[in-house]
Amino acid sequence: MSARDRILGRIRAARGAGASVTDAERATVENFIREKPRGVGPAMPWEIGPRFREQCIKMASTYDEVATRADVPEAVERYLREKALPLTAVAWPEIASLPWAGIKVEGRPARGDDLVGITGVHLAIAETGTLMFLSSAETYAATSLLPETHIAVVPASRIVASMEDAWARTREEVSDLPRAVNFVSGPSRTADIEGVLQIGAHGPFRVHVIVVAG
Repeated sequence: MSARDRILGRIRAARGAGASVTDAERATVENFIREKPRGVGPAMPWEIGPRFREQCIKMASTYDEVATRADVPEAVERYLREKALPLTAVAWPEIASLPWAGIKVEGRPARGDDLVGITGVHLAIAETGTLMFLSSAETYAATSLLPETHIAVVPASRIVASMEDAWARTREEVSDLPRAVNFVSGPSRTADIEGVLQIGAHGPFRVHVIVVAG
């Protein structure tokens, strides 16, 4: 039993509930979420693709588009050479399996000395230019958080309009959320130190988004 399970077990015991969640309890929660009406949101008259591009750039990410997944390695190599960055990277396994030629790519979690990390995404949010990640054994959170440069490969079919749409689609596709759900909107930044904006304070200095049309 994990520490999380023990903590939740103590909370359930204090409430007089059983040691584990019953099917009836789970069904009650699922029905509540499904039947709860969605709140009022702003008008979104824009097209999803152009809006996502605009907001990515506004959030200080760089942006590129390719026709197919097979074009991703060439686009990544071009970006790294233009920025004079290392031609070595770590990546999620699904990304590492692409036909890399001019770049050495390892399919493993990032360590402290890895400078470039390449990931896919769970979803992307057009309204804010945000990338959404679900952690798992194959989608390492460290790969988007530790390296100085994060390259995200975003299928156009995974771009949704809003945060509400992202959660609704996640509920449809994922039965149990993982231990970490991360949202990334451009490079890491903070203005906590003397009110001066610092880039890369607790994450990547650069975020490069590659949208795959097909």
